Amino acid sequence: MGGLVVSAGPRPDGPDLAGWRGPRGGDHSQPWPRATVVVGGIARSGFAAADALLQLGARVIVCDESDSPDNLERATLLEVLGAEVRLGTGASAALPARPDLLITSPGWRPDNPLLRQAAALGVPIWGEPELAWRMSDVPWLAITGTNGKTTTTRMLAEILTAAGLRTAAVGNTGAPITETVLDPEGYDVLAVELSSFQLHWSNSIAPWSAAVLNLAEDHVDWHGSMQAYAADKARIYSGVSHACVYNVADPATEQMVVDAEVVEGARAIGFTLGVPGLSMLGVVDDLLVDRAFVAERRTSAAELLSISELPSPGPYTVANALAAAALARSFDVSPRAVRDGLRASTPLKHRMQLLATTDGIDWIDDSKATNPAAAEASLASHDSVVWIAGGQAKGATFDDLVRRHAPRLRAAVLIGVDAERIAEALRRHAPQVPLIHLEGTDSGVMRQAVERAHELARPGDAVLLAPGAASHDMWSDFAARGRDFAAAVATVTGSDLRTQPDPDVHPAEPGTDPSSGDSTKE
Repeated sequence: MGGLVVSAGPRPDGPDLAGWRGPRGGDHSQPWPRATVVVGGIARSGFAAADALLQLGARVIVCDESDSPDNLERATLLEVLGAEVRLGTGASAALPARPDLLITSPGWRPDNPLLRQAAALGVPIWGEPELAWRMSDVPWLAITGTNGKTTTTRMLAEILTAAGLRTAAVGNTGAPITETVLDPEGYDVLAVELSSFQLHWSNSIAPWSAAVLNLAEDHVDWHGSMQAYAADKARIYSGVSHACVYNVADPATEQMVVDAEVVEGARAIGFTLGVPGLSMLGVVDDLLVDRAFVAERRTSAAELLSISELPSPGPYTVANALAAAALARSFDVSPRAVRDGLRASTPLKHRMQLLATTDGIDWIDDSKATNPAAAEASLASHDSVVWIAGGQAKGATFDDLVRRHAPRLRAAVLIGVDAERIAEALRRHAPQVPLIHLEGTDSGVMRQAVERAHELARPGDAVLLAPGAASHDMWSDFAARGRDFAAAVATVTGSDLRTQPDPDVHPAEPGTDPSSGDSTKE
């Protein structure tokens, strides 16, 4: 349950794992029976990585600071399979067993004691996606960005399925990648969402094609600077063999493509809400069109579908659909399959979800807006807003957001640990906007926020939960925050809500700063 003395370094007689990748159709386990691997964290990705390593024949030691009931259950399963599991306070304080490799939880910061010790000793550190890539013979279509990753990944999976391909949405959404690549039935291609945390611990992942949807200030507290955050996002383009998909409206994403080391012949493919140029996908009238993956692209474009056929008509949905289509088309998926897949995709809960309309007021749950850029997408979609915001700011600032959208704010109701950061921006740039700052420190404050918003809203307004911040100051994740908002709306307005099942949402990786959990993607 506690710390051991740090070992003198990686075992000199251990296997060299640096360049290993399981050969196509070969024996994936070749170096592993001689390997000792420490896995940091026993939540979704850690459990999957440990299970995969045990199947490969490695000696596995799992360390996690939490001995919660869920972790104890996972520990029991792994111990039956042959792992050594150390849970509880101090379990990850010192590096055990002279390891050949450390697999880290995606939320663990680089200054975590276990990671610092491994780095000092020259022990390789991989994330679970890095391990999965080295085990995988399946092409990856990879997606990252500050906002829209999950929606785009699920759109892509729907398109690939419509094309008759066996696929799955994995990574930072859905199942862990290692769990998927070990499926004996196999896959034709994977739609892989990668967070900046996961990309930080990746060094050999080389997707078939990859997209960076957008770049905005986020997770500066974890990465240390905006520059470091952007650099980790840009890793997704490294080694791409077919298409680097970028956002024409976001020059930073195009510069990432320019700077990337890719396979010769890989193409730069833009997506735009305007009329597409050569080697772009975009919009003509109300149609999404492809002017990149057609033979006569200098003079014509392939029609994909109309905007009205998308699950929602907003500009961010259109942009996400174009990015998903670009990745699918790079894999030789037909325009018809793109159309059918996008038609089949459905909006995810807690993402600009209209819960109810009462007395001419729309009640909208965008709890997934966990940074200012995501909140901006919500605010831009409405003319008059009572804005419920606040939570953990993760080092972000709100001045630009408030400056741009002050004219559409009827009022702001602020909650959460960093609410004052938003309040200061409102006082500077929108002093005319009524401001309610609620001081509650538990999840019950949401009921108060909805009550105050109900008092302030007028017919034609949207009461919008778009926090612009992470949820872990008062909730387990953004989905729990959204559920509390929905419950409060139902109670305060007396309305029946439009509900649907939650998407794949899991608690944050134990032993981490919970606002950095890989599965809540905040």
